Amino acid sequence: MTDVRVATGRKAWTALGFLAAAQFLVVLSTSIVNIALPQLRDGLHLSPSGLAWVVNAYVLVFGALLLPGGRIADLAGRRRVFLGGLTLFIVAVTVAGVANSGVLLIIARAVQGIAAALVAPAALALVLAAFPPGRERGRALGIWGAVSGAGGAAGVLLGGVLTQLWGWRGIFLATVPLGLAVLLGAARAVRPDKPEPGRRLDVPGTVLLTAGLLSFTYGAGGLPNSGPVVALLGGAVLLAAFVWWQTRATQPLISPTLIKIRDVAVANLTMLLLGAIWIGLFYLLPLYQQQVLHYSPLHAGLTQLPLAVMIMISSSVAPRIALRAGATSTLIGGFAVLAAGLLWLSRTPADADLLLDLVAPTILVGLGLGAVFVQLTGLSANGVPAADSGTAGGLINATRQIGGALGLAALTTLNGYTLPFVIMAALSVIALLVIAASRRHPHERLP
Repeated sequence: MTDVRVATGRKAWTALGFLAAAQFLVVLSTSIVNIALPQLRDGLHLSPSGLAWVVNAYVLVFGALLLPGGRIADLAGRRRVFLGGLTLFIVAVTVAGVANSGVLLIIARAVQGIAAALVAPAALALVLAAFPPGRERGRALGIWGAVSGAGGAAGVLLGGVLTQLWGWRGIFLATVPLGLAVLLGAARAVRPDKPEPGRRLDVPGTVLLTAGLLSFTYGAGGLPNSGPVVALLGGAVLLAAFVWWQTRATQPLISPTLIKIRDVAVANLTMLLLGAIWIGLFYLLPLYQQQVLHYSPLHAGLTQLPLAVMIMISSSVAPRIALRAGATSTLIGGFAVLAAGLLWLSRTPADADLLLDLVAPTILVGLGLGAVFVQLTGLSANGVPAADSGTAGGLINATRQIGGALGLAALTTLNGYTLPFVIMAALSVIALLVIAASRRHPHERLP
């Protein structure tokens, strides 16, 4: 009897490794192209708008489809959707790596976004199912956060190294062997699960939400020839129609009970702000290093290593701190450290000292990012029924991606680099205040 429990536990931890690695690939793909944009422009003769679409095709489609992806995982089976999504992801990234035109590359990136929207919520739901609430779930989410949270920084690091060694195609093709290894390992390690009987996908809600999010974020980006005002208004109308439909649908895309869970609402509101910081940071920092500090892609990528390492360390340690100090105290401290690091980066001069002006503040940023990311992920699952775990996973991932798309659209309209980093620090403070206002008692803890 004891041996069976130990074996089951070991398999759960093994499955966690493959699930977190898949999430790492998904997050990595958000930032890995940023540092290779000049090479992509020259290699495929892309216009400025085409270059923007190489980034946005993935981010927008990923963010818009995450919530439907989570619901599909609940209905069709999380393991099945995870493995199918990962297979599609590998195919899409292979096509991106061999693309001979900008149009084909952008299409491949959009398909990558569809696949990622299936993988991410299904993977998180499988992790939550494998580890019941308690200390073990905290440890599991710490590992999940460490591996997936480092994906953004690692994307810039690996993007710089791969671009320097093999050109822009390397940033896509080098991820194929890792994707195949994760697919084969997960197929063996992840237990099959049963789909929820008697439930169906809210197709009208899915269409309204997806179209609304795509239109709204597309307009917010203000891309050339996009008619941003029309797109914004159209997106707002579609999202309002989605909210109206959810109150009338017999099986809504977002269960009303899910939205009414206080911790779920707080986690998603705060993750929206964190998403703007997250994607804004990994877009603007390497750009500043190359355009102002004149770093090579390899040099700019290597300077992200301390950031990636600190995210991993902080994500692993934060759940232990939360058990002692409480989840809300850990979140408040994490956002305070994050704000301090971002303010420090806003003062980086043109003749920056590597250690004092870049490494030191990014260590603070990494500490804060890792701590708040893993705690918000755990908070988003607090009190969620097992039948809605995929939807909850899609929701928290969607808010981060949509927050990132909207934040990046706004931040890139600003002149210079100082103000964007100051605004990101201000968003950290706002998130801190949201968490503080929602606190029930000083040592509130996650289950």
